[in-house]
Amino acid sequence: MKRSLFFVSAIVIAMLTSCGTAVQPEQISVNPSPLKVVGNQVEAEITGNFPVKKFAKNAVLTVTPVLKYEGGEALSQSIVYVGEKAKENGQVVSYKEGGKYTQVATFDYVPAMAKSELYLRFVARSGNKEVVIPDVKIADGVVSTAKLAVATAEEVKPQITADKFQRIIQEVQEADIRFLIQQSTLRSSELKSQEMKDLYAAIKDADTTANKAINKLEVAGYASPDGDVELNTKLADARQTKAQKYLAKQLKKAKVAAAIESNITAEDWAGFQAAMEASNIQDKELVLRVLSMYSDPEEREAQIKNLSAVYKTIADEILPALRRSRLILTTDLIGKSDEEIAALAKNDPRALNVDELLYAATLTQDATEKMTIYTQVSELFPTDYRSFNNIGMLYFTQGDVANARRSFAKALQLAPANPDVNYNAGIAAMAENDLAQAEQYLGKAAGTKGDLKVAMGTLYTMKGDYSAAKTAYGKEATNNAAVQQILNEDYAAARQTLARVAKPNATTAYLAAVVGARTNDRDAVYTNLQLAVQRNAQMKEKALNDIEFAKYQGDEQFQAILK
Repeated sequence: MKRSLFFVSAIVIAMLTSCGTAVQPEQISVNPSPLKVVGNQVEAEITGNFPVKKFAKNAVLTVTPVLKYEGGEALSQSIVYVGEKAKENGQVVSYKEGGKYTQVATFDYVPAMAKSELYLRFVARSGNKEVVIPDVKIADGVVSTAKLAVATAEEVKPQITADKFQRIIQEVQEADIRFLIQQSTLRSSELKSQEMKDLYAAIKDADTTANKAINKLEVAGYASPDGDVELNTKLADARQTKAQKYLAKQLKKAKVAAAIESNITAEDWAGFQAAMEASNIQDKELVLRVLSMYSDPEEREAQIKNLSAVYKTIADEILPALRRSRLILTTDLIGKSDEEIAALAKNDPRALNVDELLYAATLTQDATEKMTIYTQVSELFPTDYRSFNNIGMLYFTQGDVANARRSFAKALQLAPANPDVNYNAGIAAMAENDLAQAEQYLGKAAGTKGDLKVAMGTLYTMKGDYSAAKTAYGKEATNNAAVQQILNEDYAAARQTLARVAKPNATTAYLAAVVGARTNDRDAVYTNLQLAVQRNAQMKEKALNDIEFAKYQGDEQFQAILK
């Protein structure tokens, strides 16, 4: 915008002495015009020229940019220009040659600036005479479309930290029946071992306890990896068969109905390696290196037997334990039903463990009930960060950002490195325009189950880094992604994004109207404004004060939509 201020100069000259005085710069330009909000600031570069032989040698001119809006005004830093013989400090302007006027005006944005005007305020003085000139408008402002990028639960969804409740928890109990070398005879000492007694007791308990059930019974036959493969296969099979028959007989006596699964391992190299790794046998590393170097069983055995000094120890300490049948019981421990958990959460929350109580909150859609349960968790289990995070999530979803931030702060005290809590704290900080803090939190949120791309895109958009926002969003279809496309003047992409928003709301339609205004599509402006107002009546006031629609405000159709 360029504006000649010659008429103001004439007034000043007339009011001051004929020996000359300061005058305002002429042909003032403002960039951008109208003004725009970027991040949390409105910034404008103002330029102009001081005409030749007009700026008195002893004159002083103070210039202050002023952004006026309903209910107030904001002042940027003043600049003082002085004539060549003036005693005050300031930027010197040559009387004979004139000079250039350049000033950057910066204002902290407030929402009322959406409908505002930029003025220059002059105070001219020559000697003891001072003239205050009426403020002169130089630009309209402020385009506030960037502020439509917001951190709300609709745009950046908070992330719950989940319970670890399992309805069925599996327990495994094992017992080994060992055999002598190259034999498959069941020995009484092995059948009466403490391992076997414990296994029988566990089987009986799983069969008779109300909240337990036998999931699986297995019998696996093994042979140690020494000797002929064919012989070892027969041994493993015989050991498995005899152990299975014996177990079936014991189940029948105990009146336990359970199927028995079976399998064999002819040469137990895996067991051999595990036993070697757990042993203190000298040269065990050498033996393990042989296992890694050779995959053929016969070659492995030959190479190990060549280590004559260590092989005798292996034969005495390692191999006997591998000649066995392994009996494996898998028991299902069945937890409380949903009905039981819900009832206890209401009537006796102390009867539930932390994961059961957190799970109870997932059984209701009522936000008040959820809040009650999470509060109970925070009181009963105060060192568990999850309750505080989930309380913050509920507050954020309800739009209570201040309480959300306090809850996330408590969660971070207990789990400072948790990516989900950092993600939530970051989007809550964004919601209060605390962008520096938001960036710190989101920088620690790698690995979150939340949509970090959307959060970072929103952050960059709110900071005014639209190029970085474009990269972060990728192909995400959200209102905030469309905002950065509009600000990047990629209107075709913005149209496509807005058409793909999963749950379009009033802001979606409003942004489509902005795209229409910027592309001179009158029908798109009116159709989408009408839709925006239908979805949210508060959009009427916003549109009336929005400079994006300045050229439409005199139209009857525009006024009819917003009346």
